[in-house]
Amino acid sequence: MSSNLILFNKPFRVLSQFSAEGDKSTLAAYIEAPEFYPAGRLDFDSEGLLLLTDRGALQHVIASPDFKLPKTYWAQVEGEISDSALAQLRQGVELKDGLTKPAQAERMTAPDLWNRIPAVRHRENIPTSWVSLEIREGKNRQVRRMTAAVGFPTLRLIRYAIGPYTLDNTPVGQWNYIEPTETLLKEVIQFEEQRKRKTSSPNRRSVSEKRPTVPHDKGMARRPTRPKSTSRTHRK
Repeated sequence: MSSNLILFNKPFRVLSQFSAEGDKSTLAAYIEAPEFYPAGRLDFDSEGLLLLTDRGALQHVIASPDFKLPKTYWAQVEGEISDSALAQLRQGVELKDGLTKPAQAERMTAPDLWNRIPAVRHRENIPTSWVSLEIREGKNRQVRRMTAAVGFPTLRLIRYAIGPYTLDNTPVGQWNYIEPTETLLKEVIQFEEQRKRKTSSPNRRSVSEKRPTVPHDKGMARRPTRPKSTSRTHRK
């Protein structure tokens, strides 16, 4: 089975890119799918769900905060997270680059997960707890900064879901082809239509308009054609 979308459960300390960077592990060690690239980023020291696609518009819709696909993270934090800290996360947290949007934040029991290598350092005198955070924006290292800002530094971070897609039934280091949902495909079609309208000339003259006469020995400057974007996102 193949499609335009791949779901991957990224291990700890793997770069969300195929190109080599020093001696760090990359997606090339796990995925053999030519022309597929990550739709968004997932930090080197974060684990979990990463979507990849070979379709530019689909990549943009998944990665762009403009389309507001919710992302759910499971964070193991230092200390027993308090009700007041959860309330702050739900209201929005002031970071150096601005106030975060309100998040859905809930205390959760420790999930049944794969072993991380290396494991989170255990300290007898400092307990840990787990919190589920759903956000709809993409500031750099946002979840880690949010939990630290309310007094509970993140020790382990796993992205569990992006929109309707979850890690369920996908072991760490494994990937599979998945089908885009109807809602996601509609967003892609709308985005492509908007892009076509923007690339067409806004000052195009109607057929009925009389065009100026140009002397044969002089030419009119052409409007440069706007190239289609081929940028690809390689990291979160």
